Amino acid sequence: MQIRFYRFTSLNTTIRLREGQLKVHLSDLLEGAPESVLRAIAHILLAKLYRKPLDASHSARYRRFVSSDAVMRQTERIRQMRGRKKISTAKGDYYDLDEVFETLNRQFFHGLLGRPLLTWSEHKARRLLGHYDAAHNTIMISRVFDRRNTPRYAIEYLMYHEMLHLKHPVRVRGGRRCIHPREFQADEKLFPELEQAKAYLKLL
Repeated sequence: MQIRFYRFTSLNTTIRLREGQLKVHLSDLLEGAPESVLRAIAHILLAKLYRKPLDASHSARYRRFVSSDAVMRQTERIRQMRGRKKISTAKGDYYDLDEVFETLNRQFFHGLLGRPLLTWSEHKARRLLGHYDAAHNTIMISRVFDRRNTPRYAIEYLMYHEMLHLKHPVRVRGGRRCIHPREFQADEKLFPELEQAKAYLKLL
């Protein structure tokens, strides 16, 4: 059995069985975790490896630990220090993300949102259409939308959705991360072309 801590950029844990040897790689963020949490991690990894049912108490214990304010703050700091964010450009061939952000900021947020780093993705991703990275304060929009026939409302909806993550940061409730709380969902419904935008995105 080989168990090692590595300088990952997040709370990664992996387990593999190769030629009779069990190899476990854990994030060094877990080195100072209480023994009960490490036992919970061991149970979760072994259960996944052998496809056995998870004990709810172990799962709950691990979720409480990683969702605690101290661990979340430490994880964000590590991502900022170790993580690499690939930045392209905000100015595309047909749409300028800086201009789109400022337009929406005035229309929906009274111009009060601080502008994060805005960038088109490197590739024309069709799975991750938009993303707000709090650790690097970056909004990324898939380059697949930077084309002549993309309706303006689709770009604006994607940007507006990610801007709402700035207004409504991730919360932890009952040991679970709440990414889209009720306030977020209520604000999202204020977007005038919401249904048209969602219908267009489903066509991709």
